[in-house]
Amino acid sequence: MEITDIRIRKIDVEGKMKAVVSVTFDNEFVVHDIKVIESQNGLFIAMPSRKTPDGEFKDIAHPINAAAREKIQKAILEKYETTASAE
Repeated sequence: MEITDIRIRKIDVEGKMKAVVSVTFDNEFVVHDIKVIESQNGLFIAMPSRKTPDGEFKDIAHPINAAAREKIQKAILEKYETTASAE
């Protein structure tokens, strides 16, 4: 499965969340609301999630393994960096 499009919507408000991202796979399937978050260790992505009745957050969509997560995160953060440097 290949990433065929990444759309970055930067957040201009101060805070840890820097952008909201939509990723399209194989020009056929899209995942919206992936967040780019800044931490003390740098940027990372958070997959779309929903708050459960007990207050816990559960991912709605997520990669099955670490290699897939790394591939998606790397592609998103590279696109985010090029978008940020173009401004």
